[in-house]
Amino acid sequence: EVQLVESGGGSVQAGGSLRLSCVNSGDGFHTDCMGWFRQPPGKEREGVAALEVDGRPAYAESVKGRFTISKDNAKNTLYLDMNSLNPEDTAMYYCTAGCLQTEFSSLDAQRYGYWGQGTQVTVSS
Repeated sequence: EVQLVESGGGSVQAGGSLRLSCVNSGDGFHTDCMGWFRQPPGKEREGVAALEVDGRPAYAESVKGRFTISKDNAKNTLYLDMNSLNPEDTAMYYCTAGCLQTEFSSLDAQRYGYWGQGTQVTVSS
């Protein structure tokens, strides 16, 4: 069974930085394909950043140049480094893993089979 546990959320001022972490207790198959999504208040969940099976990163246009996704295989941990945060980044951030529906793109939530409980990020102006 895959369990994803996020941490690192919090409240910061605009221009600040945060690092989100996601520990994945799943086996190798499910750890090869992981990503970060977010759901702003009153809006739908959206893809933020993801790692393809071959390790290539994909980013939403709104976070390119500010966010970096990375993974430490030895620790089974996925990271999201977020810089130059602005109030529009305020959302619940979710870690996801397990590309069960590979016909969907890496930033499409339908691709993934497992989700964490989320960690809240709040950016004040």
